[in-house]
Amino acid sequence: MESLEFVSAVRAFLVFLLVLILATAGAYFLLILPFGPSTRTLVTIAPGTSVNGIAWTLQKNGIIRNRFAFDLVARLERGTLKAGVYRFDHPAPLLDVYHRIRIGDVYTVALTIPEGFNMFDVAAAVEKAGLGSREVFLTAEEHDTGMIRDLDPKAPSLEGYLFPDTYKLAPNMTPEQILGEMVAHFRQEAQRLGLTQNIPATVTLASLVERETPVGSDRPMVASVFENRLAQNMPLDTDPSVIYAALLEKRYRGAIYASDLKAQSPYNTYTHTGLPPGPICNPGIPSLEAAMHPAQTNFLYFVSDPSNPGHSRFAATLAEHEKNVAAYRKAQSAQQPGDGR
Repeated sequence: MESLEFVSAVRAFLVFLLVLILATAGAYFLLILPFGPSTRTLVTIAPGTSVNGIAWTLQKNGIIRNRFAFDLVARLERGTLKAGVYRFDHPAPLLDVYHRIRIGDVYTVALTIPEGFNMFDVAAAVEKAGLGSREVFLTAEEHDTGMIRDLDPKAPSLEGYLFPDTYKLAPNMTPEQILGEMVAHFRQEAQRLGLTQNIPATVTLASLVERETPVGSDRPMVASVFENRLAQNMPLDTDPSVIYAALLEKRYRGAIYASDLKAQSPYNTYTHTGLPPGPICNPGIPSLEAAMHPAQTNFLYFVSDPSNPGHSRFAATLAEHEKNVAAYRKAQSAQQPGDGR
């Protein structure tokens, strides 16, 4: 009798041991043994997706072996899983996949917009980053002006309000969502700077300053020249506006020609007085600050300073300006290679 009880106990122990081994092997197989794609796979988890929905999406895309195992882990952990786009490019344990989604390790694309980029440059950068078509994005920039209607009721486009910065963007964002991020950043910076009045004129002036000089210390001086010319109803005579006019009309050829200077575009500040109808690029903080607080000068002219690259020479009279221009042209001629004679 005792022998039968002993045999039964041994059998029970062996069954328990076998079940334990099988459970351990199953847990290892489902939770720890790496599984998944060896090439890039993007998985989107929409906001509000249930745990079951997330598990099903992961299994359908070949990220995990078994959705029920993922669901069990999620319910035991009781963590909040975060929506977003996730990138998987190598086999990984299910537990690693779960923890990535729990901490929100989403996949983003870096989009860098330097100060002074215009909307054409921004659209090209978006396409280069793989975030969408240049033409589609440019169309959105030109037409989605409703998002800045309170800032600039007559804005012809979103030009000027796409704040320069490096953005971390989800790869499936729409043009409207990307533009919304940039405009929201502009609003934040404008608020911080105290830019709440005369926003269209200030941003337009800042865009001219941005394109005219890369030197921070010269920007308030350049802004003063434009302000002084506006006060005297003088044309601003700024080349970047001529280039922008040509870009808008799809006739820019990489240089300014005599015909460009005579073009009747309202953006041509040689043929029209006052500010252009809107910004010609997206200015950064230094240029916005210069437009908000121009230097107090009597200067009406400036030209590149040949003795100090990047800087400008300023003048209050045409005669003084002509001397500065002559010095600039002389320096330019001296830098030209000889003709071999």
